[in-house]
Amino acid sequence: MTRVWEWNRPVTVREVLEDLQKERSIAYTTVMTVLDNLHQKGWVRREAEGRAYRYEAVSTRAAYAAALMNEAWSASDNPAAALVAFFGMMSPEQRHALRDAVRMVQVDAPAEDTEQRTPQPQGTAPAEEAGAQEAGAQEAGAQGAQAAPEGAGGAGPAEGDEPGASATGNGR
Repeated sequence: MTRVWEWNRPVTVREVLEDLQKERSIAYTTVMTVLDNLHQKGWVRREAEGRAYRYEAVSTRAAYAAALMNEAWSASDNPAAALVAFFGMMSPEQRHALRDAVRMVQVDAPAEDTEQRTPQPQGTAPAEEAGAQEAGAQEAGAQGAQAAPEGAGGAGPAEGDEPGASATGNGR
């Protein structure tokens, strides 16, 4: 799936094969089988082109990552604590990206929807609350928020692995 996302256009089995063969030896039928499996799972769409198919990603890598994060968060018995622990694990750059993303969502959301999603305590301005939340997340990180155990990321449509990943591979 990584290769299909990297090409960012419909690709043939041959193109993916040639790209992979720059790094390792791999059979045409292996690539064809993986792309067919991804098609059957709904991760790629395909169109016939002569005797071959062209495969194209159904969603972006970012949408895939977001779905995994949402699934893992939704599975938590304490979503707020899970978020605080997650924020505590973030690098300063990741927290900055998160702040930017929250600003974009707040700008794009209708005023009524924003108020319903983020109720404000009386006398607290949105910026003050965001600062308090960030401080809480940083405090949780400073207190050594524990990392999730390996494999706890929630299973996506490809049963826990990046689409196209094998038990020993990384989806490339």
